[in-house]
Formats: sequence, structure tokens, C-alpha cells
Amino acid sequence: MQMEQHFLTNQMSNKIMKINMKLYAFLAFICLSVSACAGPQAKSSPDPTTDSQGPLETFKQGCKTELESYCKDVTPGEGRILACIYAHADKLSGRCEYALYDSAAQLERAVAALSYAVNECDADLEKYCSAVEAGEGRLLACLEQNDKNVSARCRQGLKDVGLKE
Repeated sequence: MQMEQHFLTNQMSNKIMKINMKLYAFLAFICLSVSACAGPQAKSSPDPTTDSQGPLETFKQGCKTELESYCKDVTPGEGRILACIYAHADKLSGRCEYALYDSAAQLERAVAALSYAVNECDADLEKYCSAVEAGEGRLLACLEQNDKNVSARCRQGLKDVGLKE
């Protein structure tokens, strides 16, 4: 009975670890795919590592040993680096696991901030930037070009998330 319980506990722990790794890999993949997340984040955290670098840098620094050991021959792109890290999930150091977690947390904050800004600027984006293709900072540039006409709500929303001074 005790051995069976131990076996079930180990199985559950392994499943939870696999689910967590899939989540981290998915979030890190999104982060690596979204160029807006690759740069430094707005300063809002007392942790100096998250203030000075974005999710991509956090991942690359925290998993440097694993990337050099297991993934040095992998051609970057299309999520191959993360697939390599995922394939070696059982060999990751605590530092790399934390870097994946921290990168995912930074990405979540970035996504929440962008969602907030889009919500606050929805009417202005529709009114002034509906013909502008999203991506590579074009919508933000459009709002900046129309700054005199943009609502106070939108300007404040952009300031709140650090996209405007």
C-alpha cells in the first residue's frame, strides 16, 4: 500500500513537472516570438534582474549552461531552442528552471500591460489608426503622431504601462 502510494505520488509529481515545463516553454515561445517583449521592461519590480533585462535575456542568461551543453547545435527559430530545452527538462538546473519561470512571469506582465493599454486606447486606435497594420511598434507610433488628438484616457494608459513619458 505504501509503495503504491509512493509510486502514485511520483507519477503525479512527474505529470505536474511536465505540465509546468509545457507552460514555461509555451510562454517562452510566445515571448521569443513577440519582439516587444524582448527589450527591457518598465521598472516596477524591486528585483534588479527583472528591471534590467527582458524575458529573452533572462532565459538566455539563466539557461546558458543548458543551452551550451544540450542545444549548441540546434538552429534557432521556429521554437527549436525551446523544444531542445523541453527535451532535456529532466536535466535542467534550478537556475534554468527559475529563469523559465521568471521569463514567463515577465511575459505575463507585458501581455497584461499591453492589454490594458489597448483597452484604454481602443477608441483612439479605431479613430486614428484603423488603417495601420499592427506590429513592430506601428500602432504606438500612430498614437504618438496623433498625440494632440488622442484622449487623456489613452495618454494616461500609455504612461501607466511605461510606453509614454
